[in-house]
Amino acid sequence: MTGEPDGVRLLALGDAAWTVEFGDRIDPALFSRVLGLAERLETARNASEDPSFAGIVEVVPTFRSLTVFFDPGACDGEEIGKALLRLAGTSGRVQTEGRFWKIPVCFDEEYGPDLSAIAEAKSLGRDEVVALMTCAIFRVYMIGFMPGFPYMGGLPSILETPRLASPRKAIPPRTLAIAGAMCAIYPWESPGGWRLLGRTPLPLFSADDAVSPSLFASGDRVCFESIDRARFAEIEESAAHMKRSAFLVREA
Repeated sequence: MTGEPDGVRLLALGDAAWTVEFGDRIDPALFSRVLGLAERLETARNASEDPSFAGIVEVVPTFRSLTVFFDPGACDGEEIGKALLRLAGTSGRVQTEGRFWKIPVCFDEEYGPDLSAIAEAKSLGRDEVVALMTCAIFRVYMIGFMPGFPYMGGLPSILETPRLASPRKAIPPRTLAIAGAMCAIYPWESPGGWRLLGRTPLPLFSADDAVSPSLFASGDRVCFESIDRARFAEIEESAAHMKRSAFLVREA
């Protein structure tokens, strides 16, 4: 579509969605533009600035783009596209720290079958890989693939590793994994080609929480705490009765 601001692309996603793309990489600066557009769009919708926005049904931010789903029977898709471009040109940037989570992870071989291979490939010891993972602060850029699955940036560059050539048929739920420059935790059992480093005893998704079923949200920060198997079993047994806030970092 003509009239795209510098560095912005408007891409049709079928006949009921537009994706506003700000770049092609994992970058906090790009993410701040995504959040800026999301915030500006929410303000415009609430203020009824443009009747086109009445047909929007969902807005999904990612680390480099914002996808806007609309009801094609209730609005003009072309007009929504034009309106999104106008907003993208003036929305600016939003910096948000979100919540800060400290997530316990057991890095034992049973839970992290790829950790030793990664350590060997990078000329590191297992403990060094664990130290790198637990010293890093990750940022949740988007929730996708499956309910509650967090795509996180911030992986130390030395640990960047390609996906497996042949994906596993089943990865256990709550498994911490890396692929490329990304980090994630599988909330459910699933096929996947990411490298498995450990497992958390915490559930990442609760259907009982109608407001925030996913533990993480876009913009959150995450760090990991290494725990042994005994502590893993203790938390796993009591996790259903523990408040999520118990794993938030209280910052001064």
